Amino acid sequence: MLKKLVEFKVGETGLIKKVEGEGRLRRRLFDMGVTPGATVYLRKKAPLGDPLEVTLRGYELTLRKSEAELVILEVEDEK
Repeated sequence: MLKKLVEFKVGETGLIKKVEGEGRLRRRLFDMGVTPGATVYLRKKAPLGDPLEVTLRGYELTLRKSEAELVILEVEDEK
């Protein structure tokens, strides 16, 4: 099931399938390691949903809601 990162609930894990957007914003996400094939775990979400804290490639990363809207992931099944 495909889902945007902004729609994830705390504790969910997914595999990045696509990064939307263009120009500087897309390049910035790629530079931070937000690339197709990477696994993302949503650690925390601020009360109003902005920002989000994720674990990606072994480090913690904070993303704005507008950036998380651009990341499409495949949700990993709960075990």
